[in-house]
Amino acid sequence: MAPSPGVRAARHGVDGRRAQAFLVRERQAYIARNPRSAQCADAAGRHLLFGVPLHWMCDWGTPFALHVESARGARVTTVDGQELVDFCLGDTGAMFGHSPAPVVAALQRQAERGLTTMLATADAAEVGRLLAERFGLPCWQFALSATDANRYVVRWIRAATGRKKLLVFNGCYHGTIDDVFVDLVDGHPVQRPSLLGQVHDLTAHTVVVEFNDLPALEAALASGEVACVLAEPVMTNIGMVQPAPGYWEAARALIRHHGSLLVMDETHCISAGPGGYARAHGIETDAIVLGKPVGGGLPCAVYGMSAELAERAVAAKRAAPPGHSGIGTTLTGNMLATAAMRAALSEVMTPAAYAHMFALADELASGIRALIGRHRLPWSVTQVGARVEFQFTPQVPRNGSEAGRALDSDLEHLIHLGLLNRGVMITPFHNMMLVCPQTTPDDVGRLLAALDEVLGQIVPA
Repeated sequence: MAPSPGVRAARHGVDGRRAQAFLVRERQAYIARNPRSAQCADAAGRHLLFGVPLHWMCDWGTPFALHVESARGARVTTVDGQELVDFCLGDTGAMFGHSPAPVVAALQRQAERGLTTMLATADAAEVGRLLAERFGLPCWQFALSATDANRYVVRWIRAATGRKKLLVFNGCYHGTIDDVFVDLVDGHPVQRPSLLGQVHDLTAHTVVVEFNDLPALEAALASGEVACVLAEPVMTNIGMVQPAPGYWEAARALIRHHGSLLVMDETHCISAGPGGYARAHGIETDAIVLGKPVGGGLPCAVYGMSAELAERAVAAKRAAPPGHSGIGTTLTGNMLATAAMRAALSEVMTPAAYAHMFALADELASGIRALIGRHRLPWSVTQVGARVEFQFTPQVPRNGSEAGRALDSDLEHLIHLGLLNRGVMITPFHNMMLVCPQTTPDDVGRLLAALDEVLGQIVPA
């Protein structure tokens, strides 16, 4: 991995020279602590593109990719025997802890009885019932990832409504569904230049507005061409952006008035409660997407629809010519994933688990605010249930543009590397942290102590 340019100038309340010297020391410490990871990275570099199975695994700001031996509960053990307290949790994929026992048991039972058949199982019906009970939408389908689920639900809605356009919020992220890679630049929609290999003009069918801007939302919906609004109830992937008070109530009324539908992507916001943010806050949706954590870490996802949307989707399918719908794969709803989802929904994602997570996340958020104040940093903290984030801005962002301006990947990587070297891991993308049912008060204390030590090394003396 190429070295990070580091933090050379004073910014965000950090002393540039002290931070750069700290970065040099931390990179040397990382190399010394992880010789086996270095060997694995060297071997992987011979055959794996970028030396890792997925190039995102290079985004940690480390001298070479960290390699893991095992993961259990709130702990990750590296190939060098280093035990890390994990607040990343697979970037939400393991939000309820690594290898939760009920999911492991379900996988072991199912593995002896078949992995995939492209046929339904009794587990599938029970998963559908559990989802309907939990989220309040009656009709569900499965997918292999939230990306797939978002792509599929948008296809269903376009087919059901006869409308072509999708509306998203600036700075959004809904997996790698191509349609959402459109940003606002100086108020104009621009296809995101980082999107590799895209040959079609996404702006022809994707409308983008700022989050929390009701006049912009109304203006965009007024054409009557928008099939659906695809949104996270709280933006989470550009740094967290909370909805302003009353925003979703007013936005929901506008969406309905203009004949569009509302899809909530709860993949990250499931941190807000057992039924996600929308259910917890009384936001009425037409469809919901949930990926990553719903199978306890196994690749799977789900999407649900209101009865009205489901009826229109079924009618659209029956009216279409025979052939592939462009929705689904042969592994969708496979036996192994379905068994995992049943176990996760019924035995892992429980109210008791959430109560534990919320209490510790509150403690974590309060502790970070205290550290920010003690070190006199112009930063802020945002929390959505079990999800906590600190951002390099004194006021919490109101939209994607403000959140984007607060991002500083060099400073993030420096902090994350310092935490790794002190036995604590947070998400490599911005400064997001999750607590899981296995996280302890001591774990939170360890993270706060490590962050305090790191900040003490990089703020002005």
